[in-house]
Amino acid sequence: MLFSRRDPELVGADEALPGRSTPLETASTHHVKGTSLTPPWPDGHELLVVGMGCFWGAERIFWTLPGVHTTFVGYAGGHTPNPTYEEVCSGRTAHAEIAGVVFDPAVIDLDGLLGPFWENHDPTQVMRQGNDVGTQYRSIILVTDDEQAAAAEASRARYQTKLRENGFGQIATTIEPLGELYWAEGYHQQYLSKNPGGYCNHGFCQVGY
Repeated sequence: MLFSRRDPELVGADEALPGRSTPLETASTHHVKGTSLTPPWPDGHELLVVGMGCFWGAERIFWTLPGVHTTFVGYAGGHTPNPTYEEVCSGRTAHAEIAGVVFDPAVIDLDGLLGPFWENHDPTQVMRQGNDVGTQYRSIILVTDDEQAAAAEASRARYQTKLRENGFGQIATTIEPLGELYWAEGYHQQYLSKNPGGYCNHGFCQVGY
């Protein structure tokens, strides 16, 4: 047992940090697109929320896609209201670092977003991405309705088949209802546009979707 590794575990609501009632100050305008980072969104647009490791690189993948109106980073899937980045990184909020993607389904459908999601991180890793270890780096899709849930589950099954055919392991990605969503601090928004040489561990990982 000396050399065994135990994956980080999610804290329960009774163990989570208390947070605060006031939202954190964030940016208002997308650094690349010039669009609003917060609702209301244009009519007919939808929101997809995913976690795939460090949210800086995850967000950049999506703002380049056609049909994407805006993107933002934040925290979701946990218990602590209005957490700070440091609190999320402590592992005591149960939140994941997420990328929010507001898109026009008439231009790009959900599958067109889930393909880049699967391809650009390793969904078989548990509570980590590469050297980034912690519950905040887990692979997760947070769905807004039953239609998104069904599409995400079908997408996961499809990609699992592709992984098995190519000798890769079991997907660890969870699909959960989106509860409270908290925008991250302003300096995190579009971080890799503001800091082009900044840290990013995202890129094509295993097999094509």
